Amino acid sequence: MTTESAFRLAFVILLAALFAMRFYFMIKVRSSGGRIMPDESAIKREGGRGFFIFRVVAFVALMAFLAMYIAGMAWIDVFMFMLPDWLRWIGFSLGILSVAFMTWTQVTLDTQWSAQLQLRDDHHLITTGPYARMRHPLYTSMFGWGTALSLLTANWIFVAVSVLSIVGLIVRIPKEEQMMIETFGEKYKAYMQRTGRFFPKLRK
Repeated sequence: MTTESAFRLAFVILLAALFAMRFYFMIKVRSSGGRIMPDESAIKREGGRGFFIFRVVAFVALMAFLAMYIAGMAWIDVFMFMLPDWLRWIGFSLGILSVAFMTWTQVTLDTQWSAQLQLRDDHHLITTGPYARMRHPLYTSMFGWGTALSLLTANWIFVAVSVLSIVGLIVRIPKEEQMMIETFGEKYKAYMQRTGRFFPKLRK
């Protein structure tokens, strides 16, 4: 039987891989002249300054919770549920695959990537790599990541965080696609017709 410490170590490995990859691309975007923080138009698209402040507070709270989980705070274990070890290790494997897929997506976007609903002045529509068949592969990888952490930790708190994150992304997508339509017009509408949202579009 695997000890809980081993699962926490696996969790740290996944988290470190994700943060390292994201940090690398944040630096790359910043060094190329791109913005990391949202501009006024991005804040408005996201729901206004109040929602932006909520996002910042939620992010800080999440980081604090992750630190407490890694430290093995006893109160967090109260929310654990039973899962067989093999299923929790499948969660770890799914996490590795999700980070790998996210990395492929980030490499494809390169300096066009932004965590905010904003585009660069020289932005161009990416339709290669994972974007050749789906419009939001980055979100697909995030869905996989959330599912992976829920299985690996076997903790209801992570399940709740994952569900809320997925709901938030689903709500965000129409705003993002509207931004792309306003920027690229018919070109993006044609792209929408031939691609799936989260998975490759099935063709007859």
